[in-house]
Amino acid sequence: MTDQDVPAEVRARVADLRQQIEYHNFRYYVLDQPEISDAEYDRMFRELKELEERYPQLITPNSPTQRVGAPIAPTFEPVPHRVPMLSLDNVFGEEELREWDRRVKRFLGMDPQSPVEYMAELKIDGLSISLTYEDGALVRGATRGNGAVGEDITPNVRTIRAIPWKLQSKGALPRLIEIRGEIYLSHQEFAAINEAQEQAGLPTFANPRNAAAGSVRQKDPRVTASRNLDAFFYAVGACEGYRFESQNELLETYAAWGLPVNPNVRLCRDIDEVVAFTDEWGTQKEKLPYDIDGVVVKVNSFRLQEELGFVSRSPRWATAFKYPSLQARTKVEDIIIQEGMTGALTPVAILTPVPLGGVIVSRATLHNEDEIRRKDVRIGDTVIVQRAGEVIPEVVEVLTAERTGAERMFQMPTECPFCGAPVVRPAGEAVARCPNRACPEKVRQRLQHFVSRNAMDIEALGGKRIDQLIAAGLVQNAADLYFLKLEDLLPLERMGEKLASNILANIDASRTRPLNRLLYALGIRHVGEHTAEVLAAHFGSLERIMSASFEELAATPEVGETTARSVVEFFQDPENRALIAKLLEGGVKPQAPDAGVRSDRFAGQTVVFTGTLTHFTRQEAERLAKQAGARVSGSVSRNTSYVIAGESPGSKLQRARELGVPILTEEEFLQMLYGSSSEPLQS
Repeated sequence: MTDQDVPAEVRARVADLRQQIEYHNFRYYVLDQPEISDAEYDRMFRELKELEERYPQLITPNSPTQRVGAPIAPTFEPVPHRVPMLSLDNVFGEEELREWDRRVKRFLGMDPQSPVEYMAELKIDGLSISLTYEDGALVRGATRGNGAVGEDITPNVRTIRAIPWKLQSKGALPRLIEIRGEIYLSHQEFAAINEAQEQAGLPTFANPRNAAAGSVRQKDPRVTASRNLDAFFYAVGACEGYRFESQNELLETYAAWGLPVNPNVRLCRDIDEVVAFTDEWGTQKEKLPYDIDGVVVKVNSFRLQEELGFVSRSPRWATAFKYPSLQARTKVEDIIIQEGMTGALTPVAILTPVPLGGVIVSRATLHNEDEIRRKDVRIGDTVIVQRAGEVIPEVVEVLTAERTGAERMFQMPTECPFCGAPVVRPAGEAVARCPNRACPEKVRQRLQHFVSRNAMDIEALGGKRIDQLIAAGLVQNAADLYFLKLEDLLPLERMGEKLASNILANIDASRTRPLNRLLYALGIRHVGEHTAEVLAAHFGSLERIMSASFEELAATPEVGETTARSVVEFFQDPENRALIAKLLEGGVKPQAPDAGVRSDRFAGQTVVFTGTLTHFTRQEAERLAKQAGARVSGSVSRNTSYVIAGESPGSKLQRARELGVPILTEEEFLQMLYGSSSEPLQS
């Protein structure tokens, strides 16, 4: 049968699918701006693959089924991979996974009842990366690109702390090795980046994978460095002067060389144990601090991998078990406006409540007016929503075929809905803003940010309590908090003497928060938690930061011109200077940064934090641990060196006890961190 013998409608459908897949590949791999869900992409890809299998004469070398990724972005130099970076075939559900196991055995000529040893690994939802090391030294980092040629992102890769510049080994190292893995963002860092994007008037990222890709593919490595990217490594490309016998050996060797390896892997004796692993993580994956979208299953033996070989774009010896996407169908009942502390006006979809991933979703962010127009979201539309990063609800698709004609277009307001001020949208920015400094909603948001946990951490002052204080005329800005008295609070509704005294005690405790916490709490545009830490460490005092010139600030590592300009403008503003003067008058005395970690006690160790920490935030604790040489993990395994337990620890503490992992209290962690001779308690 020739190409012409294929029905015309089939040829047309194949051509259409290829065009759509190439378009969405470009959106996903190059622009980092996908327009459809992973589930919809997988559906199109599988349909194309099935049609090509039914009509093999239609297969061409340029079909998406025969290659990986998308064309190389012109902003980066091309890097040929010595061994192509292929992608994996997907299986959906237990039966497809077992059928893949049967195919492996058939190809190897094995008895169907004989077991095959597999390695099961979590499928990290990040950006695929290839690192080239020569004699143990990092010489290049590249994206996957189209599978054969990637993009040279070496300067950016070198800024990622999880990636060693030199492999650790007392024995022989490969003359050359391409180490493959995934760069990703934690949920916590993803939220911090989106907050910074919003403050800067820039589009927010839809999910951690897009944020990771956008962070790695920056022209300015300082931007990459400012985002706490992480990585896991799990595969090998070209390798000269070294040989691995199995996937298990490869992972153990990578860990010994100082490369981060996901601890949540399992060597399985047969497919039954693989199925058990996929079932286990199907219920536990939402507890992870990063995104996964499945489990990668590999034949453990490299000898058997070589025997199985490859088919088209994928290895026969590995597959990706995909979990169903956390999506749901609902209706947009209304679109309202939320205002942030910088005056950013964000449209939010009010949804018919729908269960999604264990929670009831009734709202979803629409980011900005441009995003609404791009997706063509209208009031009354039936939509597909998902929890981006399995956390933040977002609208991913509008079901236009179900429109009745009663749907209404949304228009961004020309006046602030909270104060009536004319809305402005600066040139080049996607976000509309309220310019009124006295806008009551902006005041409210600034106060809520100031008292939040990662800022000044004033407990018992949540949203409703802040609203009470504003309504009573007791506070108009953050400095007013430090002049409150017991007699001011007692007349408030539901305010007893005990609660009022507790609030005042918490306010008093916040007076000596570290300098970086105060800088972050002030809500300076472009200054997130990490940048606040950088500024505090570099300048050492609030007075020096306030008097620093634009040139001094711009020359500070990881700051840059945009942030420097924002800091200068903030501290030159008379109202802001008056606010800080009043904060100091109210007894706020920001503590200078510590001189630094004075111990390498955690060098080469893997630590896990659990529970609520009282001396610092989780992010600060992780930063200090990394300064002391530790690798911070989100889960406990036999490779964990220490678990640091705060108040109300979770299941990680029990897991540590089961495995005999040493457990530290927060105080013991500090003692070890700063060179104390105290030994940790064993559990």
